[in-house]
Amino acid sequence: MHYVLLVDDEEPLRASLSFGLVQEGYKVTTAGDGVTALELIKQKMPDLIILDLMLPQMDGMEVCWRIRAFSDVPILILTAKDHDADKIWGLKAGADDYVTKPFNLREVLARIEAILRRTKRQNHP
Repeated sequence: MHYVLLVDDEEPLRASLSFGLVQEGYKVTTAGDGVTALELIKQKMPDLIILDLMLPQMDGMEVCWRIRAFSDVPILILTAKDHDADKIWGLKAGADDYVTKPFNLREVLARIEAILRRTKRQNHP
């Protein structure tokens, strides 16, 4: 069972996406801001992080940079920021994938599976 940390300030989105992930067999922990997310990561490193960019206290881009300073855990950015510059900046900051809101749950789940499959192959050739 893979452990996913979902970081988004919108509680309804956290609830619905968490439900979908749990239904697919993932263990999910959520955070509503970047500071809490970093604290949770230090307690237990997730297998994958789903990260919004527009967060209170510390934006998602800063969270991504800070994570990359100590870990290569896969990061999927899930955000309403849909300009090409934002996507490029997010990927250059260390994200493994970038999905814009609104999103299709099936597509997000497929992207998560692909990232985890690729990560597993890299760690266990």
